Amino acid sequence: MKKATKIVDKVFSTIALIIVLAAAVIIAGPRIIGWQPFEVLSGSMEPTYHVGSVIYVSKADPKTVKVNDPITFYLSDGTTIVTHRVVKIDQEKQLFYTKGDANKDVDGGPTPYSRFIGKPQFSIPGMGYFTSFVNTKRGLIIVGTVLVCLMIIAFLPGLLMQVGRKKSDPEADSQSKEG
Repeated sequence: MKKATKIVDKVFSTIALIIVLAAAVIIAGPRIIGWQPFEVLSGSMEPTYHVGSVIYVSKADPKTVKVNDPITFYLSDGTTIVTHRVVKIDQEKQLFYTKGDANKDVDGGPTPYSRFIGKPQFSIPGMGYFTSFVNTKRGLIIVGTVLVCLMIIAFLPGLLMQVGRKKSDPEADSQSKEG
Protein backbone atom coordinates (compact mmCIF):
# COMPACT_ATOMS: atom_id res chain seq x y z
CA MET A 1 0.00 0.00 0.00
CA LYS A 2 2.84 2.41 0.84
CA LYS A 3 4.45 1.74 -2.56
CA ALA A 4 1.22 2.64 -4.37
CA THR A 5 0.88 5.82 -2.31
CA LYS A 6 4.46 6.80 -3.15
CA ILE A 7 3.80 6.28 -6.87
CA VAL A 8 0.57 8.29 -6.78
CA ASP A 9 2.29 11.07 -4.81
CA LYS A 10 5.17 11.16 -7.29
CA VAL A 11 2.82 11.28 -10.26
CA PHE A 12 0.69 14.08 -8.79
CA SER A 13 3.69 16.11 -7.66
CA THR A 14 5.34 15.71 -11.07
CA ILE A 15 2.16 16.77 -12.89
CA ALA A 16 1.73 19.79 -10.59
CA LEU A 17 5.32 20.83 -11.13
CA ILE A 18 5.01 20.45 -14.92
CA ILE A 19 1.85 22.60 -14.91
CA VAL A 20 3.54 25.36 -12.90
CA LEU A 21 6.67 25.29 -15.08
CA ALA A 22 4.67 25.20 -18.33
CA ALA A 23 2.59 28.19 -17.22
CA ALA A 24 5.75 30.09 -16.32
CA VAL A 25 7.36 29.31 -19.68
CA ILE A 26 4.21 30.24 -21.65
CA ILE A 27 3.67 33.48 -19.79
CA ALA A 28 7.23 34.65 -19.11
CA GLY A 29 9.28 32.93 -21.80
CA PRO A 30 8.31 35.14 -24.74
CA ARG A 31 8.77 38.28 -22.64
CA ILE A 32 12.31 37.21 -21.78
CA ILE A 33 13.24 37.25 -25.47
CA GLY A 34 11.56 40.64 -25.96
CA TRP A 35 8.20 39.64 -27.39
CA GLN A 36 5.23 41.71 -26.20
CA PRO A 37 1.90 40.02 -25.47
CA PHE A 38 -1.31 41.68 -26.64
CA GLU A 39 -4.86 40.52 -26.06
CA VAL A 40 -7.10 40.23 -29.12
CA LEU A 41 -10.22 42.26 -28.33
CA SER A 42 -12.06 42.29 -31.65
CA GLY A 43 -12.86 39.84 -34.41
CA SER A 44 -11.30 41.91 -37.20
CA MET A 45 -8.55 39.32 -37.74
CA GLU A 46 -10.73 36.20 -37.50
CA PRO A 47 -9.98 33.39 -38.24
CA THR A 48 -6.23 34.14 -38.00
CA TYR A 49 -6.42 35.57 -34.47
CA HIS A 50 -9.53 34.76 -32.43
CA VAL A 51 -11.12 37.11 -29.90
CA GLY A 52 -9.72 36.25 -26.47
CA SER A 53 -6.36 35.11 -27.84
CA VAL A 54 -3.03 36.54 -26.85
CA ILE A 55 -0.63 37.33 -29.66
CA TYR A 56 3.10 37.65 -29.06
CA VAL A 57 4.69 40.41 -31.14
CA SER A 58 8.40 40.76 -31.83
CA LYS A 59 10.08 44.03 -32.72
CA ALA A 60 11.06 44.31 -36.35
CA ASP A 61 12.38 46.80 -38.83
CA PRO A 62 9.41 48.24 -40.77
CA LYS A 63 11.45 47.89 -43.96
CA THR A 64 11.33 44.08 -43.60
CA VAL A 65 7.52 44.00 -43.74
CA LYS A 66 5.98 42.57 -46.90
CA VAL A 67 2.48 42.71 -48.35
CA ASN A 68 0.28 40.05 -46.64
CA ASP A 69 2.28 40.18 -43.37
CA PRO A 70 0.22 40.82 -40.26
CA ILE A 71 1.61 43.76 -38.29
CA THR A 72 0.88 45.33 -34.93
CA PHE A 73 0.75 49.11 -34.71
CA TYR A 74 -0.63 52.11 -32.84
CA LEU A 75 -3.63 53.93 -34.24
CA SER A 76 -3.36 57.70 -34.67
CA ASP A 77 -4.55 58.25 -31.06
CA GLY A 78 -1.22 56.79 -29.94
CA THR A 79 -2.77 54.43 -27.36
CA THR A 80 -4.98 51.97 -29.25
CA ILE A 81 -3.06 48.96 -30.58
CA VAL A 82 -4.24 47.01 -33.62
CA THR A 83 -3.04 43.97 -35.52
CA HIS A 84 -4.07 43.92 -39.19
CA ARG A 85 -2.67 42.55 -42.43
CA VAL A 86 -0.63 44.72 -44.80
CA VAL A 87 -2.33 45.06 -48.20
CA LYS A 88 -0.07 47.74 -49.69
CA ILE A 89 3.19 49.48 -48.81
CA ASP A 90 4.31 52.93 -49.87
CA GLN A 91 8.05 52.73 -49.13
CA GLU A 92 8.73 56.24 -50.39
CA LYS A 93 6.26 57.82 -47.93
CA GLN A 94 6.88 55.05 -45.35
CA LEU A 95 3.21 54.05 -45.04
CA PHE A 96 1.45 50.73 -44.53
CA TYR A 97 -2.09 50.20 -45.82
CA THR A 98 -3.80 47.55 -43.72
CA LYS A 99 -7.00 45.57 -43.45
CA GLY A 100 -8.44 43.14 -40.93
CA ASP A 101 -8.90 39.63 -42.37
CA ALA A 102 -12.60 39.69 -41.44
CA ASN A 103 -13.18 43.24 -42.72
CA LYS A 104 -14.50 44.02 -46.21
CA ASP A 105 -12.69 47.33 -46.58
CA VAL A 106 -9.14 48.56 -46.16
CA ASP A 107 -8.56 50.54 -42.94
CA GLY A 108 -9.55 54.21 -43.07
CA GLY A 109 -6.06 55.65 -43.28
CA PRO A 110 -2.51 54.47 -43.78
CA THR A 111 -0.18 53.69 -40.90
CA PRO A 112 3.19 55.46 -40.84
CA TYR A 113 6.27 53.38 -40.08
CA SER A 114 6.66 55.43 -36.88
CA ARG A 115 3.55 53.76 -35.38
CA PHE A 116 4.72 50.23 -36.23
CA ILE A 117 5.29 48.03 -33.16
CA GLY A 118 6.25 44.70 -34.71
CA LYS A 119 5.19 41.41 -36.24
CA PRO A 120 3.05 38.78 -34.50
CA GLN A 121 5.01 35.55 -34.00
CA PHE A 122 2.34 33.28 -32.56
CA SER A 123 -0.92 33.32 -30.64
CA ILE A 124 -2.48 31.33 -27.84
CA PRO A 125 -6.26 31.04 -28.30
CA GLY A 126 -8.26 31.78 -25.14
CA MET A 127 -5.23 32.98 -23.17
CA GLY A 128 -6.49 36.57 -23.29
CA TYR A 129 -9.47 35.64 -21.14
CA PHE A 130 -7.05 34.24 -18.57
CA THR A 131 -4.75 37.27 -18.63
CA SER A 132 -7.73 39.65 -18.30
CA PHE A 133 -8.94 37.64 -15.31
CA VAL A 134 -5.48 37.62 -13.68
CA ASN A 135 -5.27 41.40 -14.08
CA THR A 136 -8.18 41.80 -11.65
CA LYS A 137 -7.69 41.74 -7.87
CA ARG A 138 -9.96 38.72 -7.50
CA GLY A 139 -8.24 36.89 -10.36
CA LEU A 140 -4.80 37.53 -8.93
CA ILE A 141 -5.85 36.16 -5.54
CA ILE A 142 -7.42 33.05 -7.07
CA VAL A 143 -4.51 32.30 -9.41
CA GLY A 144 -2.00 32.95 -6.61
CA THR A 145 -3.89 30.57 -4.33
CA VAL A 146 -3.99 27.89 -7.03
CA LEU A 147 -0.24 28.23 -7.63
CA VAL A 148 0.51 27.96 -3.92
CA CYS A 149 -1.71 24.85 -3.72
CA LEU A 150 0.06 23.32 -6.73
CA MET A 151 3.43 23.98 -5.11
CA ILE A 152 2.22 22.38 -1.89
CA ILE A 153 0.94 19.36 -3.83
CA ALA A 154 4.27 19.16 -5.66
CA PHE A 155 6.52 19.27 -2.60
CA LEU A 156 4.47 18.18 0.44
CA PRO A 157 4.43 14.42 -0.30
CA GLY A 158 8.24 14.32 -0.45
CA LEU A 159 8.55 16.28 2.78
CA LEU A 160 6.02 14.05 4.55
CA MET A 161 7.83 10.91 3.39
CA GLN A 162 11.13 12.28 4.75
CA VAL A 163 9.50 13.08 8.09
CA GLY A 164 7.88 9.62 8.16
CA ARG A 165 11.22 7.92 7.45
CA LYS A 166 12.97 9.85 10.20
CA LYS A 167 10.33 8.91 12.76
CA SER A 168 10.35 5.21 11.85
CA ASP A 169 14.16 4.87 11.42
CA PRO A 170 15.93 4.76 14.82
CA GLU A 171 19.35 4.83 13.09
CA ALA A 172 18.52 8.09 11.33
CA ASP A 173 17.25 9.46 14.64
CA SER A 174 20.44 8.50 16.51
CA GLN A 175 22.61 9.85 13.69
CA SER A 176 20.80 13.17 13.76
CA LYS A 177 21.43 13.42 17.54
CA GLU A 178 25.13 12.67 17.08
CA GLY A 179 25.59 15.06 14.13
